[in-house]
Amino acid sequence: MSASATPLVDGFGRTHRSLRISVTDRCNLRCRYCMPHEEMEWLPRADLLSDDEIVRLVQRFAAMGIDRLRMTGGEPLVRRGLPGLIERLAAVPGIQEISLTTNGVLLGPLVPELVAAGLARVNVSVDSLDPERFSAITRRHDLGRVLDGIDAALAEPRLRPLKVNAVIMRGLNEEDVLPLAAFAREHDVVVRFIEVMPLDSARSWTPVDVMSGAQVRAMIARRWPLEPMGRGQAADTGVRFRFADRPERMIETVSSVTESFCATCDRLRLTADGHLKTCLFAEDETDLRGPLRDDADDARLDRIVRGAVLGKGPGHGMSDPSWSYTGRPMNRIGG
Repeated sequence: MSASATPLVDGFGRTHRSLRISVTDRCNLRCRYCMPHEEMEWLPRADLLSDDEIVRLVQRFAAMGIDRLRMTGGEPLVRRGLPGLIERLAAVPGIQEISLTTNGVLLGPLVPELVAAGLARVNVSVDSLDPERFSAITRRHDLGRVLDGIDAALAEPRLRPLKVNAVIMRGLNEEDVLPLAAFAREHDVVVRFIEVMPLDSARSWTPVDVMSGAQVRAMIARRWPLEPMGRGQAADTGVRFRFADRPERMIETVSSVTESFCATCDRLRLTADGHLKTCLFAEDETDLRGPLRDDADDARLDRIVRGAVLGKGPGHGMSDPSWSYTGRPMNRIGG
């Protein structure tokens, strides 16, 4: 960010440094907490931002202080030419780090190209290490390909820390908590246990589905004592815990529902069809694609973005018993 640039600060004094960019709403899995089995209605391709449009917007965000990008979907690796887009984004002045959240199915063969393009970190989503349960959750039989993707990322020393995202749902995959914790002990990965959120297409989420971060930690600690390490940075979503007998290995819990971290949020989200979301659960969105395709100049785009950020709310409000969410499902937002 140039010395004269004014950072993106909202009405609660939070400075925004991170932009999560959804490059597609499409996915090659059908996870139960995200998508229906079949008959998904995908966004028309003409509605998706082009590479040139994404680069233009990132140039504007970077000029206002955004320095970290995370590529998301849907499944971002189903978008053709993603390494080339990452290479262009890495060249934008001010961008310091580009990371990727992926389900890992297509990751393995692409690791060298992604790293050469400038990718710095990867989070791989895998909710079960049991083939049958993995298939029950994702409705696909791709666990082997996901694990191959993790192995390929582990073989690339520049992709550190490598993180594994695991959404834990009560009654679905609670018994995967200890095997996933053991995976963190045995490999150079940080397993992140994530509370399930009300972002499924079927709108079937209820608070009963949530297995809290505290419950996950207690389950693990009964087998392997844990030592709290806090957050790496104030704006991090995960709270870190290391194994007392193996302090070089750790897990994280991401407790969006039960332990809100909204007060330190520094994240914005750009949807695949060019809308800015200032909060994962914000139902109000700001259209950037329209002005972009209407040949808006930099000053106009900057005003639109700053206005949206200034109007960001204090938090998602899930602790309110009357709270409900009727906005986009996760695959149309970007994780």
